[in-house]
Amino acid sequence: MADISFNRRISIAPMLDWTDRHYRYFMRRITRHTLLYTEMVTTGAILFGKGDYLGFNCDEHPVALQLGGSNPADMAECARRAEEQGYDEININVGCPSDRVKNGRFGACLMAEPETVAACVSAMQDAVNVPVTVKCRIGIDDMDEYAHLDDFIRRVADAGCDTFIIHARKAWLQGLSPKENREIPPLMYDRVYLLKEHFPHLHLTINGGVKTLEEAKQHLSYQDGVMIGREAYANPYMFASVDSEFYGDQHGVPERESVIEAMVPYVNEQVAKGARVWHVARHMLGIFQGQPGGRIWRRYLSENGTKAVDGGLLLDALEARQAGMKGRE
Repeated sequence: MADISFNRRISIAPMLDWTDRHYRYFMRRITRHTLLYTEMVTTGAILFGKGDYLGFNCDEHPVALQLGGSNPADMAECARRAEEQGYDEININVGCPSDRVKNGRFGACLMAEPETVAACVSAMQDAVNVPVTVKCRIGIDDMDEYAHLDDFIRRVADAGCDTFIIHARKAWLQGLSPKENREIPPLMYDRVYLLKEHFPHLHLTINGGVKTLEEAKQHLSYQDGVMIGREAYANPYMFASVDSEFYGDQHGVPERESVIEAMVPYVNEQVAKGARVWHVARHMLGIFQGQPGGRIWRRYLSENGTKAVDGGLLLDALEARQAGMKGRE
């Protein structure tokens, strides 16, 4: 088994257009220990693209790269580059159901090719010392019986993978959009729990539909880890108590206002490097989710974010929220 050098009890799912480096830096102001994942990055982008697809801030640790591809040699080379950059884990995407991903022969369609995934795992592990993990679904299309999932896990585990993140929904590769694939196929947590009974030596993280930390605690009675997706983006401050409740770190819960103030110099640094304020601020819309003045905060950022020139936007939005709340007293 690979050496797990960090605790995967709680993680935030890789989400396209959402879990970029700005979001991850923001979340590190809220939680120190939660494992963060990048958006999926394809091997083609890394090997042939002109952008800095592997760049991240050292404050993001622990952070994992999610990699999309199916050519073992390319996957190994990208894993090697990612390890050089300092990523703590390389994760193979075997769960995304979009047509673009399917046409590139990676994502959920690879659940029908366990031998390909196994070959990628083997090649990547030969190339790097950091953990190589797999994120998959419980099934695809008509390959949705438990026996199919069991066979997939067994064959990939035999190649050396000891850590799987499993989205507890099947994926329909024909007829449903990626959004519908996150909502329509029913969640089948029991199937993932059964995997742990059959593969007690593997580290299994469950993903899909988790909205509260209480739900995460319930899942941890059966699983080694819990990955939270959309709720982590819509309600980021829910993670403020994760470090104390799941990791025993009593450093204290940061106040929302303190998190926002800590982001101001980061915004200014990014603007100096050519980023726009909105590229960062958009990830912070939900920090007052369910709180008084939350709507004022979101409206101010939304109306002024694209015009802002520096991190003062965040302080102005705080003042607007406070003024609005006083006006209602």
